[in-house]
Amino acid sequence: MLLRNISRACALPAAAAVVVLSAGAAGAHVTISPSEGAAGSYTVLTASVPHGCDGSPTTKVAIQLPEQLLSITPTRNPLWEVEKVMVALDEPVTDAHGNEVTERVGQVVYTAKTPLPEGYRDAFELSLQVPDVAGETLVFPVIQTCAKGETAWVEVAAEGSTEELAKPAPTLTVLPAEGDGHGGGADEASAETEVEPAAAEPADDGGTNTLGAAGLIAGLLGLGAGGAALMRSRQGS
Repeated sequence: MLLRNISRACALPAAAAVVVLSAGAAGAHVTISPSEGAAGSYTVLTASVPHGCDGSPTTKVAIQLPEQLLSITPTRNPLWEVEKVMVALDEPVTDAHGNEVTERVGQVVYTAKTPLPEGYRDAFELSLQVPDVAGETLVFPVIQTCAKGETAWVEVAAEGSTEELAKPAPTLTVLPAEGDGHGGGADEASAETEVEPAAAEPADDGGTNTLGAAGLIAGLLGLGAGGAALMRSRQGS
């Protein structure tokens, strides 16, 4: 019994070590978060670069954009120069604002002012509107260039495959739209809420006011007549 308990105690740390190592391996990939977004919604994607190329510091990160995206706004990073690389469209298209578009942002390139050392990470933010392609998975291949060599995060698993990829490309899964993409769902719900009308004030009844005034005057006249009679009675006595 003692030997069995010792064996179990030793097996638990070993299993935990396997889990930690697996999580570390997954966390070592270049990723984009969040990994999901509702069609038509506005979001900010964060591309994370957690290490260099086999120990060599990172000098450039080029993020390729899926063709479904027409425009994107990269956030400036004080340690990097940023550039939007435009590509011509095969045919002009009309954007959500009714404008004719003949080119789109093909990739966003961050070039380090000082190489990012091995053992340090950095992140790059991209503001965009998720295209209206619910059910599709958008792929963002990333080329990480280092002082020595480069790493291409461009692998995409075949549909239905469970194979573990060595250098997977970051992806974004497009979910069904929510509201109008601008938070309009809440406004519509407010507009549909019934507002109970305030109780109407009673109308001004001129006849009632007139009768009340006449009664007040009659009462005052009666009070005066009674006082005069009392004075005459006292004088006669």
